[in-house]
Amino acid sequence: MAACRRQLDGVFMVRWIKNNIKQPDCTDGVSPMDMDVDTVGKIQKFHKSFPQYAVTPLVKLQNLADKLNVGGIFVKDESYRFGLNSFKALGCTYAIAAYIAKRLGRSVWELDYATLPQAAAKLGEFTFYAATDGNHGRAVAWAARELGQKAVIYMNKGCPQARLDHILKEGAKGAISELNYDDTIRYVRDLANKTPNSVIVQDTAWEGYEDIPGWIMQGYAVMALEACRQLDAFGIAPTHFVIQAGVGAFAGSAQALISNYYPASPPISFVVEPHVADCYYRSAERSDGKPVSVGGDMKTIMAGLACGEPSTIAWEIIKNKSDYFTAIGDEHTKYAMRTLAKPMGTDAAVVSGESGASGMGFLLQLLESDGLAELREKAKIDSRSQILVFSTEGDTDPEHYKKIVDA
Repeated sequence: MAACRRQLDGVFMVRWIKNNIKQPDCTDGVSPMDMDVDTVGKIQKFHKSFPQYAVTPLVKLQNLADKLNVGGIFVKDESYRFGLNSFKALGCTYAIAAYIAKRLGRSVWELDYATLPQAAAKLGEFTFYAATDGNHGRAVAWAARELGQKAVIYMNKGCPQARLDHILKEGAKGAISELNYDDTIRYVRDLANKTPNSVIVQDTAWEGYEDIPGWIMQGYAVMALEACRQLDAFGIAPTHFVIQAGVGAFAGSAQALISNYYPASPPISFVVEPHVADCYYRSAERSDGKPVSVGGDMKTIMAGLACGEPSTIAWEIIKNKSDYFTAIGDEHTKYAMRTLAKPMGTDAAVVSGESGASGMGFLLQLLESDGLAELREKAKIDSRSQILVFSTEGDTDPEHYKKIVDA
């Protein structure tokens, strides 16, 4: 096993493992939520009907790239998305539209921002339920409010009050549970099943629940499509990209879209997780193609990634298309948050939260650490490498963000 797990000054070094179960041509699990360029382009057109929609920035950090001896580093900054400080609304808005269309026997392409409320009203009043660390729940609450519907959101143990406050301001009912993320999902699922006219909107899939998480993944893929087209404008094709994984919905969507966008020469990919919530890493480590779950409290500041059970449909994509699985610690993402907030030279600053900066947290270690020289060599990182990273959230807990970046 090609992995590194040394301890230095009380902080685990980055762990990594090459994906030995990869079958790039395998389509298992992909068909329910096709993420080809044409389909995702249609979903982007749906999003464009929202007055809040705008393509988020792709920030070129050339001074940082020069310092780290690579050709370029590009950061997709999702702190601007829909005014909600994270990418999550891309998924739930499209999933809700697809759900409404299916219930009405209509094509989702007939619906847009203007027609969704009237279409939803034909179904009567219903309630969206969701479990969240903050960002997903806020997006579901926002979407429910836009449609004139209700939302009930539960957060897992350890989530900050500031994120719950954002959810409540969107008009939803909500609370912080005493359960970890995966158990909070089960609690919310039971509540929704017992409540008339309700639907659970979750980006993780399990047996019998695949349509909505599949649609959410399709919506998330718009972010990757935007990034690829922005790289085209720079005249760049990425050689590498970094994607963080919680349940894996974002990671699976980005991996699928980017693979489809560059079919002849797909860039090398790295999946990043916290050390304490490394279900994808452990699944790759077992190497039999079956997902592995992680239990416990999973205490990490990367709350959006503190998920112990892989989404069944995301795992099918990620295991067949990703190249490396990695795990990092809290100090790595803190270092990335500071680096992005206080850039070098003329590079633009990026406000990136604890989970949002995790991909950059890994990348900085990859490019700077002597302990990862073997991985750099195996992954063909050199002075010509063009690397894409996604900052999936901004300062969703402003007080905590400030403490970290000012430390």
